[in-house]
Amino acid sequence: MRLLLMSDTHVPRRARELPAELLDRVAQADAVLHAGDWVDTDTLDLLEARSRRLIGVYGNNDGPALRARLPEVAYAELGGLRFGVVHDTGAARGREERCAARFPGLDVLVFGHSHIPWDSTAGPGLRLLNPGSPTDRRTQPYRTCMTATADGGGLTDVVLHRLPGR
Repeated sequence: MRLLLMSDTHVPRRARELPAELLDRVAQADAVLHAGDWVDTDTLDLLEARSRRLIGVYGNNDGPALRARLPEVAYAELGGLRFGVVHDTGAARGREERCAARFPGLDVLVFGHSHIPWDSTAGPGLRLLNPGSPTDRRTQPYRTCMTATADGGGLTDVVLHRLPGR
């Protein structure tokens, strides 16, 4: 199962639209996971229309219209793995321990908020992934997203992709 991970799209505040390369990856993915801060419902509508399966949550910059349509935390089984998606996991220091305690039944937790890509393992095997932002690099050198493959209870081919600037 091919996965596309993204977060913090911030359209139209940080960008007028999603990068074409990201939308190409949406079409190739079996599931798209979005970890919040959409900002507008048009982006949610676009990804719902183009995704085979969309799993998303709201973030701290998402207003009532998005919060009415999205949960704070989403769960899904994909390729034999238990996934969770949440926007904010708090400070980087202590993240692994905090997430392992908060999400004990998960294999993979996708999160956002910081716009800083992250890939680590917590406790006895919880994989923590932050794909960064495809539209707002903040302090990072590039705008980013992630792809991965979930199959047979394993997560492979986790790749952070650089996306073109505006």
